[in-house]
Amino acid sequence: MRPRSLTVRLALIALVAAASSALLSLLLVRWLQPWAACLFAVVAVAAPTAWWIRSTLQPARALFRALSGTVSSYRDGDFNFGIRWDHRDDLGDLVAAHNALGDALREQRLALVQRELLLDTMVQNTPVAMLLVDPARRIVLANIAARHLLGEGRRLEGHALGDLLASTDPAVRDAFGRGGDGMFTVGNDDAEEIFHLARRSFRLNGRNHELLLLRRLTTELRRQEVQTWKKVIRVISHELNNSLAPIASLAHSSAELLRRGQHDRLPEALATIEERARHLEGFIRDYARFAKLPTPRLATVPWQRFIEQLRSQVAFNVELHPADGSVRCDAAQLEQALINLLKNAHESGCTPEQVRLSIRRIAEGWRIEVLDRGSGMNAAVLANALLPFYSTKRHGTGLGLALAREIVEAHGGRIALLNREGGGLCVSMVLPDR
Repeated sequence: MRPRSLTVRLALIALVAAASSALLSLLLVRWLQPWAACLFAVVAVAAPTAWWIRSTLQPARALFRALSGTVSSYRDGDFNFGIRWDHRDDLGDLVAAHNALGDALREQRLALVQRELLLDTMVQNTPVAMLLVDPARRIVLANIAARHLLGEGRRLEGHALGDLLASTDPAVRDAFGRGGDGMFTVGNDDAEEIFHLARRSFRLNGRNHELLLLRRLTTELRRQEVQTWKKVIRVISHELNNSLAPIASLAHSSAELLRRGQHDRLPEALATIEERARHLEGFIRDYARFAKLPTPRLATVPWQRFIEQLRSQVAFNVELHPADGSVRCDAAQLEQALINLLKNAHESGCTPEQVRLSIRRIAEGWRIEVLDRGSGMNAAVLANALLPFYSTKRHGTGLGLALAREIVEAHGGRIALLNREGGGLCVSMVLPDR
């Protein structure tokens, strides 16, 4: 059976004391005066009762003091205390629950310490320089990369950010002073370093703080630049070989025909040489246009006049809402972008009647869509089609969509490709009001 609780034991003590007092009073009243008998009974019962109660409550008082002490320790973050109570009663249940709470808090504290250690290790050893700045523009935290980049390896915590930047390169000070994210270059052509500065604001302990992330991009950008140049060289070499090899072969064949007097076959050979030379000329012209795209010269252009000029070069159906609208753009550049897109639509495998140009007014400007009912694009092509030099065509340069993207983004707009429901492709452009 479960042992009696402390409350039950105290009640039994009081009951036994009362019964003993009554019994002794009845026994002594026969030999003593009533008042003396009562006094004797009280003294005889009260002394052992008091001792019994004190011996019973003393451990409970010690327990309550221990509980109070451990709660204070928990509040201070110390969870290394436990309490022992040997009795299996209500107080024993309380002690067990208290010890279980301490164990749970201790485990959580240990896990938190491990996570903080891991996070600090990651922050300190990341190659990105990190600075945490308080509202007074003093550095609260600086990792190892920040110390080496801005402080010659010394600790930066507690220093004013302005004092720290005063001794850095002017390009660094300008980048920090401009505000916002951005890239900047330090050094000259022989020892040039490229960095990216990012800023993030948040509240910490009720105060606004700013996290500054400074990343060195020189190696990564140079590696990407080398890869890009290799790809450009491969594309140019491929196109040059495809054109120059037949030109050289046909030139040699033409010389042999002249030597033999077979003049009737010369026009065909010369026509092929001219076709390949024209292709090579167009290829080089497209690359030059892409590499030297000028800043758009904006002017107000009525859509009706623009569409008429565009239709003189390529066929398409049109939807224009509203019909009397106009757009601020570089007409020549936008025309070149749409010619490339409309020609791609005609080459997609659909009929000419299914090539459509949709222009409609939206809240932020104009949405222009070139739509076809061709074969569309798979996921890999959609992801790479707007990149320079990417092409799925056998003789494609991979510059048509890339040039359209450059033109649209130079106008402050954006471009996207998506497959249409029911088949076909939609090239969607948004030109903002400027």
